[in-house]
Amino acid sequence: MQVSVETVSNLQRRMTVQVPSERIEQEVDRRLKSLARRVKIDGFRPGKVPLKVVQQRYGAGVFQEVVGEVLQSSYQEALLQEKLEPAGSPSIEPKPLEPGKGLEYTATFDVFPKVEIADLSEVVVERPKVELTDADVDKVIDTLRRQRKEFVAVDRAAQKGDQVIVDFDGSLDGEPFEGGKGEAMPVELGEGRMLAAFEDQLNGMKPGDEKTIDVPFPEDYPAENLKGKTAQFAIKVREVKEPRLPEVDEAFAKSFGIEEGGVEKLREDVRANMEREVAQAVKAKVKDQVMQALFKAHPLELPEALVKDEIDRLRQQALSRFGGQVKPENFPDDVFREEAVRRVSLGLIIRELVASKGIKLDADRVKAELEAMAAGYEDPRQVIDYYRNNRQAQSGLEAMVLEDQVVDFVVEQGKATDKPMSFDELMNPRKEGASE
Repeated sequence: MQVSVETVSNLQRRMTVQVPSERIEQEVDRRLKSLARRVKIDGFRPGKVPLKVVQQRYGAGVFQEVVGEVLQSSYQEALLQEKLEPAGSPSIEPKPLEPGKGLEYTATFDVFPKVEIADLSEVVVERPKVELTDADVDKVIDTLRRQRKEFVAVDRAAQKGDQVIVDFDGSLDGEPFEGGKGEAMPVELGEGRMLAAFEDQLNGMKPGDEKTIDVPFPEDYPAENLKGKTAQFAIKVREVKEPRLPEVDEAFAKSFGIEEGGVEKLREDVRANMEREVAQAVKAKVKDQVMQALFKAHPLELPEALVKDEIDRLRQQALSRFGGQVKPENFPDDVFREEAVRRVSLGLIIRELVASKGIKLDADRVKAELEAMAAGYEDPRQVIDYYRNNRQAQSGLEAMVLEDQVVDFVVEQGKATDKPMSFDELMNPRKEGASE
């Protein structure tokens, strides 16, 4: 077998392969002889069909079958011989087959770019450092209390935080519109589940109060007939209810499945969960900084086939999130290209780091990561058994751990500093431009 390779561009290669005719002829002859021993043809006893008859009837089909298989196998052999690793499927152009001549074809494909690892000492990472306090635990427990609040009817004017039970009947230019009517609707003032102009005008109303209010709809409101319009709502308040939070006592602790230890055990469990959240958030922030630094330090020319495959994966993920309610054409390639380029680039960079720096998967770390993940579930053993009995899930976990090891390696090579911050700052970072 003769192989020649032409460099078309930085990443594209054109490989010409010539396979001797003897290889094809010998395989065709072997298969026809095997077929002659098994085939049934009228007028001949089984196993006694002349080879010439078998060749006349089945020769063309067997020849095409062998040529297809030889093309595939010789392509793989040629890649190994030339030490080439294609990125994506090839475009194969076979030359016309002539009697007595071998198979010849050209395969055009992209190869993976060569990744030269940059100076990692220039990578700068700020590692969040959080010291959990009793006040942090108190805030989380207060959040748990608010999640289990009850509303109790009161005889006073409604204020922010109250739940108002209201009837309303909306009209636009004197005509009712779809969705504009409601009976005994609970509206929690300040939650923002209704238009602000509607909620605000319920403030100060008492049980039994009635009035008609004007409510302007924003220009970007989903309903076309209401965009930018002002509707009138006749409203009647049935009840005003104020929130009542449960006491932090043994009964409250039991509501979270804590049968022994009461409030003290609840606080211990809350703190332990917060510590896990902190660890995960710190790891995520450090990883994000490392990935950004690696991507910036390694500008790569990428095979389009790899980028296209990643775009397709991202599109399928997006479509699955919408449950089939959005058509693929609503998500053109350009929507995903930037993220696809980033992911493909980082995949190649990480692969080269693992290979060139000798980073090996740490089995103990895989075990520890699995146990840490399982700890957040009601039945940790069930989660552990699932991963250990599911090779695909286990492989995903191992890939994640290996990526974490790469992050740790980069941090060790670079410049890492601790940045003290509170639990709230870590978990709920202020968005730029947010109001105080």
